Amino acid sequence: MKKLLSIISLAAALLISCSKENETTPTFDEKNLAPFSIEFDNIVGERTFSINNTASLYTNAAGEKFSISRLQYFISNIKVATADGKTYAVPQEKSYFLINGADKTTRFAKVEVPVADYTKISFTLGVDSLRSTMDLSKRTGVLDPATGGGHDGGGMYWGWNSGYIFFKFEGNSNAISDDVNGDPTGKKQFKYHIGGFGGYSAPTINNIKTITVDLTTAGIAKVRKDRQSNVHLFVDVMKVFNGKNTVSLAANPNVMFSRYSTKVAANLTEIFKHDHTEN
Repeated sequence: MKKLLSIISLAAALLISCSKENETTPTFDEKNLAPFSIEFDNIVGERTFSINNTASLYTNAAGEKFSISRLQYFISNIKVATADGKTYAVPQEKSYFLINGADKTTRFAKVEVPVADYTKISFTLGVDSLRSTMDLSKRTGVLDPATGGGHDGGGMYWGWNSGYIFFKFEGNSNAISDDVNGDPTGKKQFKYHIGGFGGYSAPTINNIKTITVDLTTAGIAKVRKDRQSNVHLFVDVMKVFNGKNTVSLAANPNVMFSRYSTKVAANLTEIFKHDHTEN
């Protein structure tokens, strides 16, 4: 009898073990979708991100003090990958998000992906050339040129250039010369509007950036039906100035559709850092 009980106990243990194994390594099925999100948590170096905080200014590597009045950027074309190389691209119609630093409710890019364990994610910072040139009927919601980003000067579309602003970063700094902007209010403003997707017949500036994030160090994403896995990224906007290219507010207070914008865009590839994953 004891021998029989031992066999039954062993069989039960094996079943439980197999069950747990199946829970942690589910079968990849593109039709078996579950909630997944990426959180874009804006910071400034080692400090909290805040809008119009003139009482405690930020300081970049050039020693220039500044405050921030606006931060907005597009995230699109989200993809996930497992350790064994299985990948899934979120359908484009469900994969465009506008993160607004002044509105914390926009910091999550919420999608659905197959139930699985993911060790890597990737996304586009900006709007891809194909979508940028589609008929307006295919560019709705945050991509609507007439309404994207709101009506308070936060619009994310260049009407004169017929293209999206991928990354809009604005603020004030006394490091900027008085005669740069000629602002009647006396504000010394900087404006970094980074965009440009290249062209077909006449190639131009291409500042579209694909960001790839390895999740293995700070926690893989275990996507399941009964919960929402969330990858928490810090977005360090200080890297706009302090990245691979040193950018000075005094020397370059306004960067828009110019060749210099490629230097700022190169810095944008460094602003994302995986902090942790919530499963």
